[in-house]
Amino acid sequence: MRYFKIRLDGCRLILSLPDVSRILKFEYCQRSREVGFVSNDPNFSVRPDGTVYAEQEVANLSEPVQFMVTARGLHDPHIWETTVKLALAGHPHPLALTKPRVIKFSRKHQRSSSANGLRRQKRDWVIPPINVPENSRGPFPHMLVRIRSDQDKDVGIRYSITGAGADQPPSGIYNIDPISGNMFVTQPLDREERASFHLRAHAVDMNGNQVENPIDLYIYVIDMNDNRPEFQNQVYNGSVAEGSKPGSSVMQVTATDSDDSTTANGMVRYRILSQTPHSPIPNMFTINSETGDIVTVAAGLDREVSVSGVQCVPATYGFSVLKLTSYVIIKTQHFSGEVPENKVNVVVTNLTVVDRDQPHSPNWNAVYRIVSGDPSGHFTIRTNPITNEGMLTVVKPVDFEMNRAFMLTVVVSNQAHLASGIQSSLQSTAGVTISVQDVNEPPVFPVNPKTIRFEEGVPAGTTLTVFAAQDPDHFIHQIVRYSKLSDPANWLKINRTNGQITTMALLDRESMYVKNNVYEATFLAFDNGSPQASGTGTLQIYLIDVNDNAPVLVPREAQVCERARPNSRVNITASDADADPNVGPFVFELPSFPASVRRNWTISRLSGDYAQLRLRIPYLEASVYEIPIIVSDSGNPPLSNRSVIRVKVCPCDDNGDCSATGAVAAAGLGTGAIIAILICIIILLSMVLLFVVWMKRREKERQAKPLLIDPEDDVRDNILKYDEEGGGEEDQDYDLSQLQQPESLDHIINKPAGVRRVDERPVIAESQYPIRPSLPHPGDIGDFINDGLRAADNDPTAPPYDSLLVFDYEGSGSTAGSVSSLNSISSGDQDYDYLNDWGPRFKKLADLYGGGDDD
Repeated sequence: MRYFKIRLDGCRLILSLPDVSRILKFEYCQRSREVGFVSNDPNFSVRPDGTVYAEQEVANLSEPVQFMVTARGLHDPHIWETTVKLALAGHPHPLALTKPRVIKFSRKHQRSSSANGLRRQKRDWVIPPINVPENSRGPFPHMLVRIRSDQDKDVGIRYSITGAGADQPPSGIYNIDPISGNMFVTQPLDREERASFHLRAHAVDMNGNQVENPIDLYIYVIDMNDNRPEFQNQVYNGSVAEGSKPGSSVMQVTATDSDDSTTANGMVRYRILSQTPHSPIPNMFTINSETGDIVTVAAGLDREVSVSGVQCVPATYGFSVLKLTSYVIIKTQHFSGEVPENKVNVVVTNLTVVDRDQPHSPNWNAVYRIVSGDPSGHFTIRTNPITNEGMLTVVKPVDFEMNRAFMLTVVVSNQAHLASGIQSSLQSTAGVTISVQDVNEPPVFPVNPKTIRFEEGVPAGTTLTVFAAQDPDHFIHQIVRYSKLSDPANWLKINRTNGQITTMALLDRESMYVKNNVYEATFLAFDNGSPQASGTGTLQIYLIDVNDNAPVLVPREAQVCERARPNSRVNITASDADADPNVGPFVFELPSFPASVRRNWTISRLSGDYAQLRLRIPYLEASVYEIPIIVSDSGNPPLSNRSVIRVKVCPCDDNGDCSATGAVAAAGLGTGAIIAILICIIILLSMVLLFVVWMKRREKERQAKPLLIDPEDDVRDNILKYDEEGGGEEDQDYDLSQLQQPESLDHIINKPAGVRRVDERPVIAESQYPIRPSLPHPGDIGDFINDGLRAADNDPTAPPYDSLLVFDYEGSGSTAGSVSSLNSISSGDQDYDYLNDWGPRFKKLADLYGGGDDD
């Protein structure tokens, strides 16, 4: 019998669930006092001994019952109250949140007469636990209880709660209205994460002073059967000796359940579903339903019975039963292997056989067949021609979530039949256990592509749909997150957590990104597995057209004759970016202002989409006229647009075509303007002709003047580049002062013995050199060079200057010897008069050597 106890101001309330007739009993601690109990529910009554009885049969109760019980002392003015909540035993309602109740800060006082007068004794409540079922669907926030103080009528009270789940991690699960004292749970709870919460409620006045002592609140999370029992292993391998007696122990399988093990939700029971093969009898084994021990129940196990596949199911008791199947392999002769899910052409294992016949002959060659355990054809066996082994291969992808393991029965026989009279089995049997390895599979969008319909123009922030993906890995609790992969117009955004699609801008059907009224966006769903897997989904938004585009007049330019003729008319229509029925038929009309429009022009309707513009008056002066026309579509409501068409009115020939003169006149140019344009063109052509004649004459003059040099030797347009070599490191020790113009002779006079050079520039006016013209003729180059050479020769200020070079005596001991014995090898007199032709710089030299014997 299950019961719970709560203390109510000195009393205990004992609740007995299974008993129907007497379901509650109040036990008062001070039995010397007489206490009366009153129930506010007429269906239940409380006797003086504290026993609560049901006044009628409660077996047909479909919902929990809640009522208030008041306890009052017969000679005591104090009153105690408590809330009783009853549910029919064995039929709880796990998904229903408890109804809120009121929890008061107790300020009852007991009065007693004594010698000292009145005496107060403060009593506190011990609040019964608050039970909240896990995995509740809400709605949230859901009110649990109301906290209030007796002094809330006298002073302003502010309520608060503290503890884990309120202001401490995990924070935010519970909150309280500071004014009303209503306490709420804000989200679904998970008992497997946290089974209980301990909070404290506080009451303070407006100044923050404590009004009541804090009270303890205990919140228990009611367990639901929301966890599937799990075997510790996907496949259990056991062995048993051949010919074992009944009752022989084979193995033990173990399964666990994350639910509360003290309740039926977490109690695990075992049973055997099937056995493969069924020989020698279908029930060779039994399993202890509580411990999971597997034992044999019959004799007859033979070595040729290769495998017994036992499917064990842990069963639970409660509101729903969650089952899980595991495979138990009891070996006599067995092969095993593993294969990742969703893989093909993978060799799972090699089956070996022994045959003493001649190798590589039909009597030796093995042929393998799968006789059971693979109804869907996921596997095949190919024979290795060299080793004669059977290569068990995956030919069709396997799904871990559908089948965690396969138990195959394989038979092998020779390619050739056994010879007659051989006392041996025609074939051999073996069992193969294949464990499927779970791999992280990408999230999958159930509907892909997903199509939704919306009117264009919905405002930003509108929720369109929830585009959620599912994780195929049901046995791995993974989190799926979302991101945007492709959104050409950047109109959408997706909630990273739940896949909700909302708009960021107006959806426009007439956008260039919309094809055939459909806008496509692609989103990515990825999990937090290792390695991470992702899948894509396409959202197609079919945009329903609304009348949001006004029609536009077509064409924008036309021409008619200045005199009204039958064929002098303009056909007009309109274009509209919207779709039917928000387009034609169109309505064309002339505005009332300016009045000249309707006075000179008229519009007649041709069809739903076409109209005709023509002159109303017999004659209109040739010119260009801008005619406004109002175009309206057939939308609801219709949209209008004031468009302007440029019409050229011109004189026409007999065929009704505008003449050239008339076209020019219609363009707005008079005769004077045309003559002025022609004169300007003639003047421009004349200037071009004169410039060409002048260039021809100039070219002839240049060719008539001879060149001073041969054109083949003319190097003016050639670039001659010479390599320049500088001195090495050994050539860097030199005196730069020898290359500089001195300002005085002091440093030369005081310089040690050696060569002394004095370069002095004459202080006279510089000579004038000829200036080269900016555009010289080739024949002028020679004159320019001769003039420059003549000026340089006669310029005394140009270096090198006539300077005094002083050489010191070199001294004796020179290895070069004396050069005084050298004489001129020439005989006879020489003519040095040619030095006179070298310019004024060689004039002195010519005088010295060309002066004759007298000199």
